[in-house]
Amino acid sequence: MGGPGLAPTLEALGLAELVGRDRFDVLDGLVTLLAGDGDDLDSQAARDAACDVLDEVFADADTWQDLAAATVTRDDMQALLEMFLARYIYNRMPVIAERLGRLTDQQAARQADADMRQLITDLVALRLPEDPFTIDWAGSQGRQIADDAIGAVYETLEALDGSDE
Repeated sequence: MGGPGLAPTLEALGLAELVGRDRFDVLDGLVTLLAGDGDDLDSQAARDAACDVLDEVFADADTWQDLAAATVTRDDMQALLEMFLARYIYNRMPVIAERLGRLTDQQAARQADADMRQLITDLVALRLPEDPFTIDWAGSQGRQIADDAIGAVYETLEALDGSDE
């Protein structure tokens, strides 16, 4: 994984019992570590985002050997962090699903969904610091970045609503 490898990384994270296990056990353990149990909207949004990101990293991995062979560079990690934040923000905003649900044209709904995901991804990229690895993502600094990005998305939605009138 970008450094010592999957087995030492799992061991360092206190997940040594996952070494050698199958894809689903390893990914479930990582998702739970990263995002909690999913017992509230925030945690569920984080779990869904973490699943998406880990699926990207381990897309073709079915066995332990496949998982252990996956590599992630520092640049990959930054892209995955941006992906996680964008998906987390999208998942945290039920207003998006509500608005998309109002569209009766399925093609228009798919296009609006893709446009909204891209908008969120772009806002996240703009709001991330130059070196996102200096941020304590589990602390107030990481929370503030996510909250600011969510606020920016809501502001953009309001501006778009205003332009429709």
